[in-house]
Amino acid sequence: MISAEYCRLMARYNTWQNNSLVTAANELTNADRRKDRGAFFQSIAATFNHIYWADALILQRLKGNERPEETIEHSLSDPSDWSEFKLLRSQRNDEIQEWAALLVDSDLSGIVVWYPGDGSTRVEKLKALCAIELFTHQTHHRGQIHAMLTAAGAEPEPTNLSMLP
Repeated sequence: MISAEYCRLMARYNTWQNNSLVTAANELTNADRRKDRGAFFQSIAATFNHIYWADALILQRLKGNERPEETIEHSLSDPSDWSEFKLLRSQRNDEIQEWAALLVDSDLSGIVVWYPGDGSTRVEKLKALCAIELFTHQTHHRGQIHAMLTAAGAEPEPTNLSMLP
């Protein structure tokens, strides 16, 4: 379905795009980043936080943690400090790239099992599908951030994968 090389490419793309959006968001005030702009998670900051925490959950599932919600709490408001967010986002980008760097194709076969939310329902999905979701979920919400930033007058880089440096 997919390869380890695909994951490495998408991990690079993830870092590039996150850095582009964070750099563009630096041009805004904290109030502008937190302003309700009518998006699914309302603001630029909340959407950034959603991606940050969702990345952690999906990555932990891929690493074999069946109950990541017991130690990772999804939050749209935390981190609230922009400097702290930038540091944590950079660290998460590195974590994703390190995970992808160690993959071999056979690591993407098999099933991922986890218990979301209250832990009463066992979920099983193909590992390759979960890896794809890690990257497509990010891309989906970064598109929302890109649109909000553009509407706010900031200028993030293009999002085309073919333009990846």
